[in-house]
Amino acid sequence: MVTKASQPVFDALCRERYGRLMALATMLAGPDEAPDLVHDAMIAVFAKHRRFASLNAADAYVRRAIATRFIDRGRRRTRHEATVKRLAAQTPAAHEDHLPEPRPDLDLALMELPPRVRACVVLRYLDDLSVRDTAGALGLSEGAVKRYVSDGLAALNARLGTDARPDDSDRVPVGTVRGQR
Repeated sequence: MVTKASQPVFDALCRERYGRLMALATMLAGPDEAPDLVHDAMIAVFAKHRRFASLNAADAYVRRAIATRFIDRGRRRTRHEATVKRLAAQTPAAHEDHLPEPRPDLDLALMELPPRVRACVVLRYLDDLSVRDTAGALGLSEGAVKRYVSDGLAALNARLGTDARPDDSDRVPVGTVRGQR
């Protein structure tokens, strides 16, 4: 799986960054799917003969692979769920008195967001990336990230009864040079 040239970077990534990679995957996909998501991303990144200049470069590449695989799984799951709903409509209904009450907490609210929106919100606020870094990690434009974050926060606010607003810390006041505020 891992080439000799990339083995030291792979080992260091597993040793030093695995916990953070699992945290990212858990926030995106939940605790049940996180290990598989990280594993799939690591295999995809290190199965190819890539050389990384640093541990940070490898970490960034794996983080992007995690987010991309999460979004891809969401697309497949959406198609699968549509098929299941169509088939379920043809079968007798389940006992609705045994359904758990939805909990208005962050994890459940995040799971209700579309995959790309959830990825943007998680990377932006829970992984503390800037709009630019989030856009780079997901291969989106900065405007798309801002839109997805805005939509995600609106949905989370509605679900949780909160009034969080998008963080405008990436905005630069007119007439000001970035870094000289």
